[in-house]
Amino acid sequence: MNKKFKIKTGDRVIIICGKDKGKTGNVTSVIKSNDRVIVEGINIVKRHRKATQESPGKIEEKEASIHISNVAHVDPENGKATRVRYEIKDGVKRRLSVISGSLIDK
Repeated sequence: MNKKFKIKTGDRVIIICGKDKGKTGNVTSVIKSNDRVIVEGINIVKRHRKATQESPGKIEEKEASIHISNVAHVDPENGKATRVRYEIKDGVKRRLSVISGSLIDK
């Protein structure tokens, strides 16, 4: 069964719950198999890398995935969380904000 999400790579989203609640960022990737997204600058975790002969040990920071239910689109006009509706005009399907009706697609 194919999963369909309204959130796509490159969308501007806001975090609606969790430790990063209220922060916004762009979606880097969508992991459909686990219903998760990776948002740049959000949910930063530290990974400890053991030293090897080629490189010294270090602590890396990277973005971890966040469940897709914890993010929402950002309304382009007022910057608040919004849902998405679809409109077909002249044979072109477009995504619109429910709050303001403004276009979400670039």
